[in-house]
Amino acid sequence: MPWTELAVLVFLVAILVVALLVIGKRRMLHATRAELERLSAGAAIDLSSMHQVSFADLPDPVARYFRHVFVAPPQAAATRRYFQRGELRVDPKTKRWSRFTALYTVTENPPGFIWDARIEMAPLLHVRVRDSLIDGVGAGEVSLLSMIPLGRDRDVPELNTGALFRYLAEAVWHPTALLPEAGVSWQSVDDDRAVATLTVSGLSVSLEFRFNDIGEVVGIYTEDRFGRFDGKYIRYPWEGHFSDYREHDGVRIPFKGEVGWHLPDGWWLFWKGEIVDSGMGAIGRC
Repeated sequence: MPWTELAVLVFLVAILVVALLVIGKRRMLHATRAELERLSAGAAIDLSSMHQVSFADLPDPVARYFRHVFVAPPQAAATRRYFQRGELRVDPKTKRWSRFTALYTVTENPPGFIWDARIEMAPLLHVRVRDSLIDGVGAGEVSLLSMIPLGRDRDVPELNTGALFRYLAEAVWHPTALLPEAGVSWQSVDDDRAVATLTVSGLSVSLEFRFNDIGEVVGIYTEDRFGRFDGKYIRYPWEGHFSDYREHDGVRIPFKGEVGWHLPDGWWLFWKGEIVDSGMGAIGRC
């Protein structure tokens, strides 16, 4: 093939790739806006209970946690947003990590979230992952270049409870969601552990929270969360760790975290990331 024809072919392929990326981004933005509207439609702020929060009847480590993280009186919000970046190891059999950026949008009344992530697989090649919990229904969608569907699942009992487990664990980024006033009940385990239980739309999950001496949540653990492995939902122990607490809008939250599964072949660290922005400025960054 003459080099001029090859150059034209390469040019046309490049135009096609750019066009797919543009179309994919527009499709992603449209779908994300629609999901955000669904998530926010029923969100409400209930400030009345926040003014009379009491930690007196809570287990000691939980009371210690709330006294530590709430620098100012707790403030409820209809919607919160966090921009994240980090790495994912999508296959436990390899050591390859893929970078991601994500927008995490969450509501507390009713509990729900959307995690919209762009995972870089190779130059000019990415996978879009959108996980959500809306009205007690969990959903997950994966697409190549944000436009070619690779997989989708919705309203499966194991997925629904798994999404609620995730919401409860990630509530450390917005601790008002862990207050009894938000529907969470606490049961003591020992001086450094307590179990939180949350019921939403008929779903109920319980998650162990682990605290350090100064009152920070440094870990979560459960043996009851289902994950999708080789196309099937299987229950394995699920564990996460949090660190790098900083003050943000009158509350101390962890800016770094990691989570993984205890599989029969050993520990699979699946996700590690950090918060790099929050609020309205986080929108549209991934």
